[in-house]
Amino acid sequence: MRHVGMARVVATGEWIYAGSTPKSVFVVAANYDFWYELAKADGGLEVGEEPCLNADGLTHYVSFHGVRADGSFWPDSAGFHSIADAKVSAESRLPSPVVWCQPEPGE
Repeated sequence: MRHVGMARVVATGEWIYAGSTPKSVFVVAANYDFWYELAKADGGLEVGEEPCLNADGLTHYVSFHGVRADGSFWPDSAGFHSIADAKVSAESRLPSPVVWCQPEPGE
């Protein structure tokens, strides 16, 4: 899928892998629904399917890789309407607590 919009890291967390190795987790905000656009490009949209965007026109994803220099990324989750919901999803998937290093504005 070609890059279709803007994506940026809005929260960064750290968790511990195997009891001793720090790993990063990111919440990425995108002004498009990655999974909707992928299905659209593949001709796989359901009749009436709409992108999952919040009132600000954003979707938030968990990513273990962040955003590339060209603004593209690969999400490791479904889309969420809020940063908080994406954080909860990330925390539920990891074997150790997440320490969030970069709070979103207003948090």
